[in-house]
Amino acid sequence: MSPRPQRRRATRRLTAGAAVLAAAVGITAAAPAGAESAATATAAHARHTGHGHGHGGSHGHASRTVDVQLLSFNDFHGNLEPPQGSSGTVEELQSDGGRKRVDAGGVEYLASSLRTARKGHPYSVTAAAGDMVGASPLLSGLFHDEPTIEAMNKLGLDVTSVGNHEFDEGRAELTRLQKGGCHPTDGCYEKGKRFKGADFPYLAANVTDEKTGRPILKPYTVWKHKGVKIGFIGVTLEGTPDVVSANGVKGLKFHDEAETIDKYAKELDRQGVKSIVALVHEGGLPASTAYNYDCDSPGPGNGISGPIAEIAKKVTPKVDALVTGHTHQAYACTIPDPSGMPRTVTSAASFGKLYTDTTLTYDRRTKDIVRTSVKSAAARNHVVNRTQPKAADMTALIQRWNKLAAPVANKPVGYISADIPGRGMASPETPLGDLIADAQLEAAKAADKGGAQLALMNPGGVRADLAHKASGSEGDGVVTYGEAFTVQPFTNMTNVVGLTGTQLLTALQQQVSGANAASPKILQVSQGLTYTLDLTKSGAERVVKDSVRLNGDPIDPARTYRVAMNEFLAGGGDGFAVLKEGKDKYVGPSDLDALTAYLTAHSSATAPLAPPKADRISVVK
Repeated sequence: MSPRPQRRRATRRLTAGAAVLAAAVGITAAAPAGAESAATATAAHARHTGHGHGHGGSHGHASRTVDVQLLSFNDFHGNLEPPQGSSGTVEELQSDGGRKRVDAGGVEYLASSLRTARKGHPYSVTAAAGDMVGASPLLSGLFHDEPTIEAMNKLGLDVTSVGNHEFDEGRAELTRLQKGGCHPTDGCYEKGKRFKGADFPYLAANVTDEKTGRPILKPYTVWKHKGVKIGFIGVTLEGTPDVVSANGVKGLKFHDEAETIDKYAKELDRQGVKSIVALVHEGGLPASTAYNYDCDSPGPGNGISGPIAEIAKKVTPKVDALVTGHTHQAYACTIPDPSGMPRTVTSAASFGKLYTDTTLTYDRRTKDIVRTSVKSAAARNHVVNRTQPKAADMTALIQRWNKLAAPVANKPVGYISADIPGRGMASPETPLGDLIADAQLEAAKAADKGGAQLALMNPGGVRADLAHKASGSEGDGVVTYGEAFTVQPFTNMTNVVGLTGTQLLTALQQQVSGANAASPKILQVSQGLTYTLDLTKSGAERVVKDSVRLNGDPIDPARTYRVAMNEFLAGGGDGFAVLKEGKDKYVGPSDLDALTAYLTAHSSATAPLAPPKADRISVVK
């Protein structure tokens, strides 16, 4: 990162006022089996090497230790304005055991939350774990996410890893977001203003050029303040090519997360940087959907599963904390490192609804973070609530870009009679997912437009709900182009391909097997396609073969069916390798154009569209 903005931020934070809430400190958890002996061994090792996480530096010695505040978040996805519907709420566990939904998010409130949290903390660094941009609402996406980069600069982001969505528009566009310059096609959006790029580094340690073998961006950076040095290593998930279009990752290689982190942790250690944080755009699946549940109950890390749990167990003890993302979940866990020592692993949900506050106790003598055999300095997630004052500079930023977007964003494209949920539902099938599949089928069913007989939609491509409540002055029930864009921001082209009945059945089985066995991805299906999903079984057997029907007729394994889907799926994205085998491809309109055309054709102010029933997939539990 450039020295200038770092010095500027440090000065701002040093002049801040009173201390923030300290409730995060002092939470303890039982040590894992063998932790005491591991701590002893680590301390003994420290005496010889100077790198020990169990060092007992006293907090009473100001000259010996200092608390560094690590503020973090992830998966912002250009949500400058508060997200609508379920995408803009978090679930909060109450003292009586009940739960409630709390409205959260929006960069005006995120900036206020972070600035308040920094008060009283002379050593404070703000980091993120990828997907700051991509799949963004129209306010940011229409301008290739320049507004979001500008906002991140203003709120004082010091560093972030890349995420998979940073590659949505390819390597060249990611480089432009880092270095600045006007868009090569759309040019500059404001007269006399040139996009300056991010004044924080994007880190991409495990993304290399196929030809040179070198990282495409910086693999790590070192944050420094008054003698304190903390290294940050940034990686995205190794499986990024599986969740991004082929063009976005062309010419790039993605490497194992833990192996890459270990490689650069050794390099930092050789440079004398003993305090290290890994920013990992890969995540886990928490045991509870409440952001404030105890992830370390009944024992350290017992409340988290999924890829990040395995990565955390492998990453070298040289790394002191992992800030993670990708799954859009909330957790603040303690997972023992390979030496048995507790280590924090956190994620702050998505869309700026939460931020994490972690205390890192820095020992000036060892230059390392003090970690003991029990959880001594907790990381905690905090709600970015909408009851606090808005950050005035963010309000001005939003108003400026909204003025530029207004002619496109505010155009009505349809009418709905109630909320149509799509992003926040726990059920395999969602009303909005079905609506999008229906829209793609209608756009491609004519013989001269692909001749589609059914459509499939990947659940991750449904980015928000359609909310009945007005987001602006358009009126309740009115769907604007901007709202439709928020739901379908990728502008993937609709493809129609020929698949045999056998291939279609295989695609349905790949929802719950192979790459998707651990975390199923249930395709949203168009009207007329029905089947049973038996969750009491495992793997491909979860799809009941003889239940799959199209317009009431069993699928014929030998027959060829014309299937509509977005180009991401047609390229085998999300683990649906069989879809790449489709023949006789026809390219139709974008998925967004298909959605807006469907809403316009099937609704009016006097006859709004009702939410689909979401009854095409029968689920056995």
